[in-house]
Amino acid sequence: MRYQITAFILFAAIAGSRALPAQQGKSSEIGIAQTPPMGWNSWDSYGLTINEAQFRSNVQVQTAKLKAFGWNYSVIDEGWFLRNPQDRPHPELLQFELDAFGRYIPVPARFPSALDPQGRNEGFAAMGRWVHAQGLKFGIHIVRGIPRESVRQNLPVEGSVFHAIDVADQTDACPWDPTNWGIKDNAAGQAWYDSLLHQYAAWGVDFLKVDCIADHPYRISEIRQIQLAIEHSGRPILLSLSPGPTDLSHAAEIGSLAQMWRISNDIWDVWKSDRPFPRTVDSQFALAAAWAPYAQPGNWPDADMLPFGELRPKPDVGPGPRKTRLTIDEQQTMLTLWAMARSPLMLGANLTMLDAETLQLVTNRDVLQIDQKALTSREILQEGNMVAWTADLGNREHVLAIFNRGDVPLHVTKDLASFGLVVRTWKARDVWQRKTVTPIHSVDQMIAPHGCVLLMLQP
Repeated sequence: MRYQITAFILFAAIAGSRALPAQQGKSSEIGIAQTPPMGWNSWDSYGLTINEAQFRSNVQVQTAKLKAFGWNYSVIDEGWFLRNPQDRPHPELLQFELDAFGRYIPVPARFPSALDPQGRNEGFAAMGRWVHAQGLKFGIHIVRGIPRESVRQNLPVEGSVFHAIDVADQTDACPWDPTNWGIKDNAAGQAWYDSLLHQYAAWGVDFLKVDCIADHPYRISEIRQIQLAIEHSGRPILLSLSPGPTDLSHAAEIGSLAQMWRISNDIWDVWKSDRPFPRTVDSQFALAAAWAPYAQPGNWPDADMLPFGELRPKPDVGPGPRKTRLTIDEQQTMLTLWAMARSPLMLGANLTMLDAETLQLVTNRDVLQIDQKALTSREILQEGNMVAWTADLGNREHVLAIFNRGDVPLHVTKDLASFGLVVRTWKARDVWQRKTVTPIHSVDQMIAPHGCVLLMLQP
């Protein structure tokens, strides 16, 4: 980005901003997600179609090029149990891989390591061991509930006297997913989730993304059942809830049960649109500001994945395989906003096609430090197309981000009082220009359309 830097000083009062109201759950006691989780997820590039060879190839690049920067979760998203994911538009044609207890297991034709030497399907146990051997953490996606096929066969629930028919709430269907029924809020329902988490713990799962549960609909009974099942499993598993927008009124409740929850519906590589779906980068500013006070160790409002780089071969939304439609300015703005909001960072690029520009973007240590180490952060000013955020990194280091949401260049010339800041002279480092600038005490910035400037400051 091309900027003329002269800018600002930060007011120490941000350290005294609103007390964080979300209630921490077990994560604060056992050390899960003490900083915003970072990693790679298969959805943006592979949709329902990811296979073992593709997953391993991406993880190998993640290990070699991203792990050292903190990108340490490797997540297989939806559809790993579908034999024919290409038939998702025709639910009556779908074929599933199930075990004897009605649980989804990976399809051996797609994930051959699922089969042991005797030909038994041991799920993702071998995959989990391999991911851990790379020094990474292993994650999977599920949709809440119980397979409709398991209910049709009335299969038994492992470790219990119950069967699938006792578990399923057949009046509760996910409005956008044709595979599962919801779960009754009773002993049979708890036994079902206990059996799932027992299985996932044996696979070495570290990260569980559960869909159709944080909004449309919000299913607090199932969130409680899953959280309790994680406790029963004996394994510390990060619980991530989708989709959004999670309602702010649920902040304390959901914060006591999960480590991540989506604040919006799916984000894709679109800056702005009149359509309600997908969510756009520009539309995320208001939600990020509203949820920022709830970010704290063990509780991270999730602004959704980063659709950067090559989105291929099977992105679920948009005009087919492609390079991200976001400009470099828009990508820098997106990553800056996510970092200032202290959101989890989940990269959606096809890592086997990782280009130098995207690699440089996602390995900028300064912006990642903001996401991982900021003590407080908040939006401090809106004025037309200009939005400004501040963050406190501790050790007398602070951050100022100024965004241009408009379609034409924006010249920002303001005294620091306009940002609620105390005027002093600071040393400044321009994060995206990767350079130190002379001591500054005022703001005089030309910001590109949809761009931002990000300054780290020390007295």
